[in-house]
Amino acid sequence: MNIFRRPDYRSDATQFIDELKARNPQLDAEQVKGRALLWDKVVDRLALRGYERARVAQKPYVYQTKH
Repeated sequence: MNIFRRPDYRSDATQFIDELKARNPQLDAEQVKGRALLWDKVVDRLALRGYERARVAQKPYVYQTKH
């Protein structure tokens, strides 16, 4: 054992999250389900390619109305 070793620091936020997960064991599964609902989507590559080709180049200064 090293005499200079300090005890491991745990922030208040980390302690709160650990306590929350200990009280609600289903929380991890609910997070995965929520992520799948909002973020894990199948991307239509053909449509995405069409959107990229249809993009119009932006002017250098978008607020300028005259040439």
